[in-house]
Amino acid sequence: MTPIWLKQTPTGIALHLHCQPGAKQTKVVGLHDGCLKISLQAPALENKANELLLAWLSKQLKVPQKQIQFLSGQNSRKKRVEIWGSITAEQIADALKP
Repeated sequence: MTPIWLKQTPTGIALHLHCQPGAKQTKVVGLHDGCLKISLQAPALENKANELLLAWLSKQLKVPQKQIQFLSGQNSRKKRVEIWGSITAEQIADALKP
């Protein structure tokens, strides 16, 4: 079954994320309000948290960073990120298990 925070789109797979900047370490915390909650080690200043999020997702999902883009929420804790390429929703769900 596909998690609530993961949606297939015509161009790829959209992730609904709730990000918490300024944490001790970057990791998946669990679910929050229908989104996957991720704590980020970087502060929410000068786009550092967004840059870390993209780099971390790229590493966890083993996809190039250029295949990940923001759909919305760059200036918010609630973010929508789209991933495209040769990765399935099941692979994403497995890689980002809390």
